[in-house]
Amino acid sequence: MSLPTFSTQSELFSTAGLSTNLFAEADRYRVFAKLVYPPLAKARAALEKCYCPENGRAAIEPVLMLGVSILQDLDGVPDRQAVEMLRCHAGWNFALNRQLGDGVFHPSSLVNFRNRLLAHDQSALGFKTILDALVEAGLVSRQSRQRLDSTQMFGRVARMGRLDGVRETLRLALQELEQNTPAEVRPKFWVALWERYVDSQVDYRASGETLGRKLAEAGSDCWLVLQWLGEPGQSERSSGVQAQLLQRVFGEQFEVLAGSPSPLAQEKTPVVVEAAPVESEKEQPVQETAAAAPDLASIPEVNQREPSNQLELSPPVRPGPVELKTKGKGELSSDRVQNPHDPDATYATKGQGEQKKEHVGYKVQVAETVQEETLASGEPTRNFLVGIVTHAAYESDELGAEKMEQEQAQMGLEKPPVQYVDAAYVSAKRLVEVHAEGRELIGPAQCSGRKEGRFIAAEFDIHVEERRGVCPAGKLSTQCSRLEEQSTGKVSYRLEWSTTDCQNCPLRSQCLGKDQRHRTLVVGEHHTALQARRQEEHTEAFQQKMKHRNAIEGTQSELVRGHGLRRARSRGLGKVRLQNYFIGAACNVKRWVRREIWNLRQAVSSSVAEAQATP
Repeated sequence: MSLPTFSTQSELFSTAGLSTNLFAEADRYRVFAKLVYPPLAKARAALEKCYCPENGRAAIEPVLMLGVSILQDLDGVPDRQAVEMLRCHAGWNFALNRQLGDGVFHPSSLVNFRNRLLAHDQSALGFKTILDALVEAGLVSRQSRQRLDSTQMFGRVARMGRLDGVRETLRLALQELEQNTPAEVRPKFWVALWERYVDSQVDYRASGETLGRKLAEAGSDCWLVLQWLGEPGQSERSSGVQAQLLQRVFGEQFEVLAGSPSPLAQEKTPVVVEAAPVESEKEQPVQETAAAAPDLASIPEVNQREPSNQLELSPPVRPGPVELKTKGKGELSSDRVQNPHDPDATYATKGQGEQKKEHVGYKVQVAETVQEETLASGEPTRNFLVGIVTHAAYESDELGAEKMEQEQAQMGLEKPPVQYVDAAYVSAKRLVEVHAEGRELIGPAQCSGRKEGRFIAAEFDIHVEERRGVCPAGKLSTQCSRLEEQSTGKVSYRLEWSTTDCQNCPLRSQCLGKDQRHRTLVVGEHHTALQARRQEEHTEAFQQKMKHRNAIEGTQSELVRGHGLRRARSRGLGKVRLQNYFIGAACNVKRWVRREIWNLRQAVSSSVAEAQATP
């Protein structure tokens, strides 16, 4: 698709020519046209990479599409209403260097434009364009103090139970295979599986035992389909999106111990599968390990099938039942598929007890500059977003902070000299790394949970470098051992106190557990830095510093309530990431425009005051 001729010059009798009467100097659309549109026009060179310059029909101007995408997040309108705004809203047309009556496009063109940005890895283009303009205007520095926080984002899907998830994945795979598998080459089990997973559903009122059998049955049927896809000549079918997803889901939920799939009974008859007992359908725990899905190429052949000219309606017989193990809750991974309609949306929890919140979706990291100057009455904020990272919901905030540093480096920003965070971003290792770089990480340290009312590590005075520690009763440790894990190289120290001191200690009941003769304590290699932070966070100076972090909560609320950051509009991590980049760009534009309007009004007020003071 070729690009049209582009010019920033307005026509003589355009909306811009009537701007003096239509739009005041401090009108937000006039300020948008003055501040924001020129940087968008400069981004055309990057947008040209998404188009074929000399082939196909003329494309819709990409600068216009980029401007509309930001304006619709700024004003909170969907694609169809955005096109209507171009048709009849003078402010939108003036802001985008158009005139009323210019041709418009179909709303689906905005979808195609976003897909084009995704296909050419230009998701962050709009956000980076506005950020570079803010740097050029002197409102943002390449290296600035920042605050960082995360918020949850709901995916555009619901969380499914294990049985529903496996059955739905199998249904989608069968429907995909139907498109590229002629009737004469379909396997003999095709009709039975089609009736079981496409034409029927599981009764939600069934007992837990029945649901467990159904899950084992679905696992056997998944293995059956994967075995067929592993046969010679099936590479094209096995490479399909839903076929690959079926392989992934099977590996996440089941493990093949021995044997081959069990024979299918007659149509509409439940299949009895020999399988290990399964967990209750309602239990959906999150764990940190995952078993790899079986390699299609390595699936052994159990039965040779010959293509027939018609569908096989009689029940095929295959030798021996498969021995499947349905994974228990301790074997399920935290990154497993929660809904096959959006495999990128993962499950995560936040908080405990009554404060516990669960969701399926994503996590969004937001970084904002920190200006310490006191604002005048009514003055808009001087802080702007300098990073917005969307990643898997189950990933930690520490990993999100690392991804934020990588994103900011790609956008030409340097690491912040001071960063304000909450406890989720603070660890002993992180404190040491930041200190070695000559930077500051301001945030409280995480505190280990108290077990059975016993003293925790934070209440001991530990000196790892000297290999000694002092307990709350003032007793010095008698032994310190250095421990190193061979697999990870992680180093820790185990401190012990003498049995004699512990037996005669008046604080014994608060320190030792039942049947424990003396106290032992294991701390990390960088425990000294963590201990120093725990002591520092109780000082008045530290608490004053932490006040700079509080404003990020208001920014998160602004993004959620004003721009719809809480809910994904599309499925897939790539599309959600693009959505959030446009939200971040719109938020920065809004703050920039408001600040410019305030400056213009202050200049007018100063002029009026000077005129009145002049005799």
